[in-house]
Amino acid sequence: MAAWQALLIAIWVGLTQGRIFGGPLSLNMRFSPLLTSLFCGIVLGDIPTGVATGATIQLITMGQVAPGGQMPTEPAVAASIAVPLTIVSGLSTEAAVAVAVPVGILGGYLYQLKQMGNSFPLRYVDKIAADLDESKYHFGIHVVPQAVSLIIHIPVIFIALYWGADVVADVVTRLEGGVIFHVLETIGGALGAVGIALLLRIIGRKEYMWFFFLAYILRFVLAPLGVSTVTWAIIGVLVAGIYILIRTEAGKKKV
Repeated sequence: MAAWQALLIAIWVGLTQGRIFGGPLSLNMRFSPLLTSLFCGIVLGDIPTGVATGATIQLITMGQVAPGGQMPTEPAVAASIAVPLTIVSGLSTEAAVAVAVPVGILGGYLYQLKQMGNSFPLRYVDKIAADLDESKYHFGIHVVPQAVSLIIHIPVIFIALYWGADVVADVVTRLEGGVIFHVLETIGGALGAVGIALLLRIIGRKEYMWFFFLAYILRFVLAPLGVSTVTWAIIGVLVAGIYILIRTEAGKKKV
């Protein structure tokens, strides 16, 4: 992997974990591996593999919750390592997911370190507030936290990608087809089911399980038609819209 590619991905992770865009967009960029996977695919010139790997990682992270803003694993960090490894080394998607789990946990520690780092400039921000210095306000609450995030994430991600990706690619070549990768692929394939189970547990509304059963049955009945994931997503939105319409009309009649 070229140094500029590793550096670009490392900067992307620093900005994403620093929530540079603010609001729901930044939250989705941090809590979902898909955008980071797309960015890695663009930088490394293999968007299909990048997005496919990111979608598989998404399965194991979509059931996670973030109490206090802290997640058990950081999906964006996990994708920033697992997707380039998949593209560079030819690692299977299932094996990449098994790699993404420990990397995501490491990302959680980096996020905690970033939060600790952000506590040091607070005295400077307090001084700005006490002085009512509006000219330094945006610098204190936007630029400084971003700088802390970049300083913490860029070196770790860059070193892991620039010096680690080629090493992993060489290991993959040597061990391809062996027991180790069979174990990784088996674990990675099962982790997706764990993510879905967690999501169903979080939904926690037994009356909504009928939607899950409906989708499960339709998946097999319509399999010969080769329905794509995008089409399934559109069908899901339509079903949800019809359900909301029925509930809204029922509420109006009660009034």
